[in-house]
Amino acid sequence: MIDEPIIFTVFLVFTGAAVLATLALFARQSLLIAYIALGALLGPWGLGLVEHPETVAEIGNIGIIFLLFLLGLNLDPQDLLRSLRRTTIVTLGSSLAFAAAGMGIGLAIGFTLVEALLVGGAMTFSSTIIGLKLLPTTVLHHQRMGRVIISVLLLQDLLAIALLLVIGGAPNGDNPWIQMAFVLFKLPLLILFAMACAHYLLLPLIQRFDTFREYVFLLVIGWCVGMAELSFWLGLSREIGAFIAGISLASSPIAFYIAESLRPVRDFFLVLFFFSLGARFNLGMVEDVLLPAMLMAGAMLLIKPWIFRLLLTLTGEPPTRAGEIGHRLGQLSEFSLLIAALALSKGVIGELASYTLQLATILTFLVSSYLVVRRYPTPIALTDELRRD
Repeated sequence: MIDEPIIFTVFLVFTGAAVLATLALFARQSLLIAYIALGALLGPWGLGLVEHPETVAEIGNIGIIFLLFLLGLNLDPQDLLRSLRRTTIVTLGSSLAFAAAGMGIGLAIGFTLVEALLVGGAMTFSSTIIGLKLLPTTVLHHQRMGRVIISVLLLQDLLAIALLLVIGGAPNGDNPWIQMAFVLFKLPLLILFAMACAHYLLLPLIQRFDTFREYVFLLVIGWCVGMAELSFWLGLSREIGAFIAGISLASSPIAFYIAESLRPVRDFFLVLFFFSLGARFNLGMVEDVLLPAMLMAGAMLLIKPWIFRLLLTLTGEPPTRAGEIGHRLGQLSEFSLLIAALALSKGVIGELASYTLQLATILTFLVSSYLVVRRYPTPIALTDELRRD
């Protein structure tokens, strides 16, 4: 009998991840693939050693919150604002193209019109965690490519929130358009609140007690998760709140120390997140959805990089940079998984459509991360020439 199931689960996840990661490196594969495969192997539809992957997923989501917090912590707000203005056309144009392509694929597979519309919406987004996790820190913080990718992903987050509001309000009669209007009203207020708190409270405290590193560490973690929860309470995503929390502290002279201290914590939770992706997928549905999921994933892996490259080139980006950005954003998103699960729970789409979308999303995670790791500089690259932290 296992007296400490959480400790046993952590043991399985990290011991198993260490073993599979070693094999993946010898086989010159991405570590992310190893984490997802381990989840499928140990999850309830595999060996059944981890019976409640939802708990692991909840804990793993903390990694995404820390990831976005660290991004904001190392970004110049003025540079980010300029990038957001420049990438609005790219984000909206690509979203329309991906939605149309996804809807067409859904109808071709045999989904209903509503299911095809939801599939089209889910095709719109790229993975925040893969797009940013596979960027070297120097590129992420100090080069235009990092700012462009972050800008596109942030705008996509807002579109994803809007779609989730539409799905969530559909069965119970709530007006999603009114909800979205409130969200757009609350976002500037949240930013102003964060900037005011940071300027008048947090930064003075950090300056006064900066020699107590443990206190500073606890203070910024509390600020990060507190802003994430406030953002969620206001109807936004926790990730947006964490990102705003990071930007509000970016001017602090101790920002670099904070970022370096939190990086191992972030990576710990991200391993759990990727494990949960594999563990939550119902392997019993694979036979029914494999072919349509492969068609959907293959189409988006081809279309997304090309559309991003075209639109970014038209807005003035060099073709080489535009192509690399397109490949780094060439997968589906964690939001695609959330949309599939929420729409199924609300009865908006059927099981076949939901699991097809989930499997297609996981397939794009696997293929896209593998291609990026093989072709571009990443912290987990397989060769010394491409490995950059």
